[in-house]
Amino acid sequence: MTTFAELGVAEDIVATLAGNGINEPFPIQALAIPLAIKGSDLIGQARTGTGKTLAFTIPILHQVTPGDPSGKPQALVVVPTRELASQVARDIDLAGGPRGTRVLVIYGGRSYEPQLEALKKGVDVVVGTPGRLLDLANQRVLDLSEVRVLVLDEADEMLDLGFLPDVERIVSQLPATRQTMLFSATMPGPVVALSRRYLRQPTHVRAESDDESQTVPLTTQFVFRAHHLDKPEVLARVMQAEGRGLAMVFTRTKRSADRISADLAERGFAAAAVHGDLGQGAREQALRAFRNGKVDILVATDVAARGIDITGVTHVVNYECPDDEKTYVHRIGRTGRAGETGTAVTFVDWEDGYRWGMINKALNLSHPEPEETYSNSPSLYAELGIPSGAKGRLARSERTRAGLEAEEIEDLGETGTRRPPARRDGERSGSGGGRSARGTRGDAPRSGGSTRTATATKNTDGPPRQRQRTRGGAAATAAGASEPGHPTGPADTAAGAEGAARKRRRRRSRGGGGRPDGGSSPTAAGSNETASTDV
Repeated sequence: MTTFAELGVAEDIVATLAGNGINEPFPIQALAIPLAIKGSDLIGQARTGTGKTLAFTIPILHQVTPGDPSGKPQALVVVPTRELASQVARDIDLAGGPRGTRVLVIYGGRSYEPQLEALKKGVDVVVGTPGRLLDLANQRVLDLSEVRVLVLDEADEMLDLGFLPDVERIVSQLPATRQTMLFSATMPGPVVALSRRYLRQPTHVRAESDDESQTVPLTTQFVFRAHHLDKPEVLARVMQAEGRGLAMVFTRTKRSADRISADLAERGFAAAAVHGDLGQGAREQALRAFRNGKVDILVATDVAARGIDITGVTHVVNYECPDDEKTYVHRIGRTGRAGETGTAVTFVDWEDGYRWGMINKALNLSHPEPEETYSNSPSLYAELGIPSGAKGRLARSERTRAGLEAEEIEDLGETGTRRPPARRDGERSGSGGGRSARGTRGDAPRSGGSTRTATATKNTDGPPRQRQRTRGGAAATAAGASEPGHPTGPADTAAGAEGAARKRRRRRSRGGGGRPDGGSSPTAAGSNETASTDV
């Protein structure tokens, strides 16, 4: 049995790890740590939940000098999400222990002042998301000229098209001579090829053989073909399975996350939502409540699918079929971590058949044709260990969790939104188009559909300008339709009718700008639900 000491880890770090119950390295740690401590560039690949974070945090602690007088960062870890940034920083603090390594987490959604204050005092390691890192670097308050070690965690995501331009700009500000490490659970060939432009003679370390599945063997996977109208009932029964601890439910869209969380709460479950339209304080409130057991169901977009490690997660549900096999692997990897067992359930709607077929083939799973399953199907109860008397609502005697409101929301000085107000019955959600109608980022309302709202126009150089409107060729008779001293007469009415007719003819000649009867033509509105990308 290999120990951390035998891998060349410093004695004080070994003692700190042992004090936290970490005595034996995982395979990826045993392979990567000796190479990384020596300063080699490497690409580390291992299944989710198998200790990749410590595989690079321990070498970072060996490479940096705590309390360096220059105060400039000596190591930089770039991650795709805010939640993962916080977790990596906690792991560095855990392993560093008595060394006193100064770690700063940098991401958007928080006020600038605490981050600027920490940079002034000096830091040794910076962990952050690309947007805020670039922001501070461009303001010349984050100096990356002394970085010795660069780590891209969840590297397949960081080198994807969404993040790649920002990553390239960050790398351009680093010294040419440095150690670079990339870690992820999935490393497609094109990503590996792309990554080599940042690495010097890298070693590709894999903790499993090529013919092994990318999913954790200890996670039992179930796939059901479920009708979208019956999914809430099926989910409510899955959440009553025997032995269920904490559970995570994944959706494609922010609106779905809010809707499913609200539906579960109405059924008596302690649920909270996490997605990119929430302010950072609300996101952290939900995660703290989940970690502390005040809520036991976290409904999330893929903001929480990458790297988040919360102990006690026994069940993961893909409420909506993932887009690809990478997303599937990372989602179900939230359970079955660190040698524990877990259960993953995926709902496949009828229109998702082709998408699921590609995922099943890519991961070599055994569910090419999911069984048609409903909330009253005996097979559902039998396979997941659901009590025969379970219904669509949680029994009052089992509603023992304190709930989200029992966890205080922290004031982070953020500029984004907080948790949205509870939606009343019959009220429509306003998070269409992947953005919240609550004003995140200060977006102006976007027009769509056939809404006809007359908006008062202001003339900043004089009194308000009045517009004359016509309906069906007749002049409008609303108050204020005519200017003082210019009464409306027969000539005005005829002119208005003639003008309206000319407008209708012009719209028809342009090809569909309006209907012959003078009404509004419906316009194509953007989709109300879009896939979530969070930083």
